[in-house]
Amino acid sequence: MAKQAIQIKTGDGVAKAGLFRSAAPAKAAIILYMDAFGPRPALDQMAERLTDEGYAVLVPDLFYRNAPYGPFEAKTAFSDEKRKAAITGLVGGTTQEMTIRDSGVFLDALAAQGLAGPVGIVGYCMGGARALNAAASYPDRIAAAASFHGSNLAGDAADSPHRKAASLKARIYIGTAGVDRSFPPEQSARLAETRRAAEVDHVIENYAGMAHGWCMPDHSAFDAAGAERHWKRLTTLFAETLGQGTPTITT
Repeated sequence: MAKQAIQIKTGDGVAKAGLFRSAAPAKAAIILYMDAFGPRPALDQMAERLTDEGYAVLVPDLFYRNAPYGPFEAKTAFSDEKRKAAITGLVGGTTQEMTIRDSGVFLDALAAQGLAGPVGIVGYCMGGARALNAAASYPDRIAAAASFHGSNLAGDAADSPHRKAASLKARIYIGTAGVDRSFPPEQSARLAETRRAAEVDHVIENYAGMAHGWCMPDHSAFDAAGAERHWKRLTTLFAETLGQGTPTITT
C-alpha cells in the first residue's frame, strides 16, 4: 500500500489530497471526506484500512481555500477558544455548494488516475452531509454513500442533504451517535421520512452509547467497539454495492 500526494486543480484553487492504493488492481474507488480537524495521520490510517479491503481511496483537503491552517489535534482542539474559533471559521467558510462543486472535480481526478467507474463515498462529522450531497449531485457516478456522526443532515438550511433525497440513486448508510447535538432526534425523523418518501435504499442506525466522533481514532470520543461496528457496516455497504456489476478497476 502506498500513499501518493496529489494536487487537484479546482475552480477555486488547488486542493491537496492523498491517494491510497495497493499494487493490486482496486475493486473500486472511494472518496473519504474529512471531519472538522482536517487531513492528518488518523485519516490516513482510516484510508489505509479501506485500501486493505481492496479499494483505492482519495482523501482530499476540503479546507484548501484557506490553506495553510492548523494542524489541529482532535482531542484538544476545542479546549482552546482560539483554535475552536479557527475550526468553526473553516467549517462555516467551506459551504456545501463549494464541496458539491469540488466533488465533481475529485471524481474527475480519480478517473484521470485510471479509477473510473461507480465510486463509493464516506464522510465523518462535517463530511457526512457533504458525502450525502455529493451522492445526490452525481447520482450516476456515486453508487454508495455513508455518513457517520454527520452534522445537520436534516436541518433548516437550504443546502441540507435531506432536501435532495429525490435525486439519490446511491445506496445510503447513516450511522448516528446516541446523543448528538449536531443531529437531534427531530432531524433523524425528518431525514428518515424524506428518504422513505423518495424510495431511497437506505439505513439509518443509531449507535446507542456512542458520542459524536466515536469513529475517529484520535478523537476524545473514540470507542474501539463502536468503531469496529462502523467498519463492519461500511465495508459491507461497499462490498455489496460496489462489488455488484462493477468492472475491475486497474491501478
